[in-house]
Amino acid sequence: MKKSTSPAKQLSDTALELIATRFRALSEPMRLRLLNLLMQGEHSVGQLVEASGSSQANVSKHLSLLREAGMVGVRKEGLTSICFIADPLVNELCDMMCCRLREEMEDKARSLTAGLG
Repeated sequence: MKKSTSPAKQLSDTALELIATRFRALSEPMRLRLLNLLMQGEHSVGQLVEASGSSQANVSKHLSLLREAGMVGVRKEGLTSICFIADPLVNELCDMMCCRLREEMEDKARSLTAGLG
C-alpha cells in the first residue's frame, strides 16, 4: 500500500469528530452490506430491503446514519426513494480494504500450503 506523500497535518477536534463519525458509520456489517449494494448502482429502499434480507425499519435506520455521515444520498422519484453513493471516496476506501484483505488471505494460504509441503 502506498504511503501518503502529503505532509502530516494537525487536525482540529471538529475535523477529528467528523472523521470518527465516518468510520463509525463503516463499523456495522449491515451498513457495509448496504454500501456494497449501492456500489453496484442506485437502488430503491425497497430493493435494498429485499437484497439485504432485513426489515424496512432496519434498512431505513442504517441508511439514515450513512446519509448523516455524507456517504449516501437519497432522491425521490414519485413515492420511491432512490439511494446512491454520495461520496466516491467510499468506493475507493472499500476497494483499498478489500484489496488488502485479499492480500492477507493469499499470504495466509501460501503459508499454510508451504507448511504442508
